Amino acid sequence: MIEDNMKTIRNILFIFTACCGFAAATTSCSEDKLDAQSVITVDQHDYTEFDHWLQRNYVAPYNIRFKYRYEDNESDMNYYTVPSRYSDAVVLAHIVKYMCIEAYDEVGGIDFTRAYFPKLIFTIGEWEYRNNGTFILGTAEGGRKILLSGTNYLSQYLHNADDLNEYYLRTIHHEFTHILNQTKDFPAEYQLITGTAYVADKWSEAPLDQGYLQRGFISAYAQHSAKEDFAEMLSLYVCTPGTRWDVWMQQAGTDGARAITAKLDIVKSYMLTTFNIDLDLLRASLQRRQKQVVGGYIDLKNLDY
Repeated sequence: MIEDNMKTIRNILFIFTACCGFAAATTSCSEDKLDAQSVITVDQHDYTEFDHWLQRNYVAPYNIRFKYRYEDNESDMNYYTVPSRYSDAVVLAHIVKYMCIEAYDEVGGIDFTRAYFPKLIFTIGEWEYRNNGTFILGTAEGGRKILLSGTNYLSQYLHNADDLNEYYLRTIHHEFTHILNQTKDFPAEYQLITGTAYVADKWSEAPLDQGYLQRGFISAYAQHSAKEDFAEMLSLYVCTPGTRWDVWMQQAGTDGARAITAKLDIVKSYMLTTFNIDLDLLRASLQRRQKQVVGGYIDLKNLDY
């Protein structure tokens, strides 16, 4: 079944927020011993080798800040969160740079990335759990920031392409799509394709968590709203090998495949005409880079360059 092949999306939630209000609350951390280098605040004289690497690879070329130390004003006080482990943050920073930032450089040019990629990436160690059985993998805020959660689980998923996509890479491309949509909204005709079938937060409930392909949605979460549908279409398309996508279209049936293909055509046209990004070239770049990372051919801990 396609739902099995796509893993258990029922338990996963991507949330887009235009802005966040931070509540005055006390944050509770787990009892796990934290790395001494993962701290709440830092003085410039205490910069680590990783901080200098980030300056050379994020700040200098892109004016992007990658924050891995815990800051309460960057966190959502509605959730219990913990800082990212230093070692996992190093690996995640390499992955974001190689598989996202540099992939867009390759296809759209560095000026595109400098102009549109969010200027702040903030990581936390734990997922943000909700009371409906789902948890938040990432958020985008106001076109300037992406939050990536679950950093401390990265080592469990690093060498499995499906898991790496499911928990991290799709999140980044999904949230970046939201940011691009804030710059220029996607065409209104997109939401008309399956306009009466969006179900908001009921997407994770039975029977809506099954059979979504046949209803014209690429994932269960795509049923939430048109904006989430659009971001799911783009992120899943570029992160999924063509052979698997073809299987999904077969399983979607005639009507489902027709709706999904119509949506994909709009997504491709939007990216090409608005940002000069060829989605098929981006997909090829990501698939090549993914194989190199999962295969262990890229040093994700090197801080010398």
